[in-house]
Amino acid sequence: MLNKIWLSLIVLGIITALSLDIFYSSTNKFQNNKPLTAQIKNVKDQDNFEAEIIISSKNFYSFYNEKISSDIFQKVILSKVDKEGTYNLYTVINENSPKIWRDMAKSSGKENDLYGKIYLGKKNEDNSYQAWIVFENVAFTKMKDVTNATIDYVTKAVEIAFGLIGIMALWLGIMKIAESSGLINIIARAVKPFTKFLFPDVPQDHPAIGSIIMNLSANMLGLGNAATPFGLKAMEELDKLNDKKGTATNAMVTFLAINTAGLTLIPATAIAVRAASGSSNPTVIIGTSIFGAFCATTVGVLSAKLLEKFPMTFTEFINLLKSNWKILTGLSIAISLIAFLIFSGLFANQNLIDGEFVKTLIQMISLLAIPLIIFSFVVYGFIKKVKVYEVFVEGAKEGFNVAVRIIPYLVAMLVAIGILRAGGAMDFLILIISPITNLIGFPAEALPMALMRPLSGSGALGIMTEIISVHGPDSFIGILVSTLMGSTETTFYVLALYFGAVGISKMRHAVTVGILADIAGALGAFLITKILFG
Repeated sequence: MLNKIWLSLIVLGIITALSLDIFYSSTNKFQNNKPLTAQIKNVKDQDNFEAEIIISSKNFYSFYNEKISSDIFQKVILSKVDKEGTYNLYTVINENSPKIWRDMAKSSGKENDLYGKIYLGKKNEDNSYQAWIVFENVAFTKMKDVTNATIDYVTKAVEIAFGLIGIMALWLGIMKIAESSGLINIIARAVKPFTKFLFPDVPQDHPAIGSIIMNLSANMLGLGNAATPFGLKAMEELDKLNDKKGTATNAMVTFLAINTAGLTLIPATAIAVRAASGSSNPTVIIGTSIFGAFCATTVGVLSAKLLEKFPMTFTEFINLLKSNWKILTGLSIAISLIAFLIFSGLFANQNLIDGEFVKTLIQMISLLAIPLIIFSFVVYGFIKKVKVYEVFVEGAKEGFNVAVRIIPYLVAMLVAIGILRAGGAMDFLILIISPITNLIGFPAEALPMALMRPLSGSGALGIMTEIISVHGPDSFIGILVSTLMGSTETTFYVLALYFGAVGISKMRHAVTVGILADIAGALGAFLITKILFG
């Protein structure tokens, strides 16, 4: 299934980019060879000099059909040509420049350079001149974006992989000490009922259980830099039990279902962005994020357990429900209890939760969790007569091999995502999906965030930051996108990373489970945010 998804991302991105470029060319969106009316100040009798052009918002709109909030005052460098009153124009475009100029600049050699010619008219009383600007011809801007995105994401994939080497070496070394000292077995026995239900095919004393526990614990505490090495180690151990190499096992799919659900007790990244944006209560999303992530986790685990049984007859399906009625009843009670707590305002009422206390707690966890884990594991190993240094080095050696092994899988997935984004296909997906989401009142402004989150963490963070800057961090939409950030995960990145580490090419129902978990998380986040803040 991943083969088809990967191909679809690339084809959809490129076809959309090419179609948009053809449409832009046919409608002359960038007004090639047409003069833009302007004024120019500081004209000097020199071959090269710096001047300033002024373009009214009214003229800009009538020319490009793009609204801007105020008149443009742009510094330019002019170079005289042979013809009197004609100059070559060069200017640098920045993030505050109109979007259409930024798009035009990307189509030239450098990202922020814009060239053209300027023709001077009569001189005004204030010593400025009437002028007309003809910018360089622009074409295939979207295809240029696709090309740049491909190169950028290839580089990013390698940077991610090599950035993992040190982290992998550290945590695999610490895990080796914990395994040798028997600490992992102690932890595994403590949570055996939980792991036995989720992973019945994995022996409860197998090293995979310890790595899974450490991965899930790190994820719940928001320690992503520790969770990834533990997760990769867990996949390696699970693959040792795999009698069909290259094909995902039920345990692998269930493990990744929990990871892609993104169950985190403290969504530190979203809280940090909200705090930086001036939110009066940045930690208000803790409860809503937990609810959204709980919905995603529940649906992810249940769908993984259900789909692993297929194909089955209807009678077998009914028998499956009957044999698991206690589990389903327990989950229903748990969901009802959490819903009741949230409805009562426990997570949202600022009087019941001290925001400063929660912020302090987050800082303490961030500062102390990793040092305490390292300290306790190493000291316990030393007490149990483990040669901690030698064992640590032995485990750390595995980090480099794992990091290098995942590079092809990261390159493949990130490039496909980059092409989809740069080609403009996301806008078409929003147009297709928005009629459905409008039926339940899901705001169109938040839809890009919901679609981007499973594809790219950095892309989702950028969208979230932009939406918060426009609507405010404490608005309904601001809280919603923050909750989406805190209650879902980058599904396709996780699948590529973890499956790539052990060479899994046949993912079975893992993609379906991940997408179902993402949908449940997004709907859960919307539901609880609507109830509490809508």
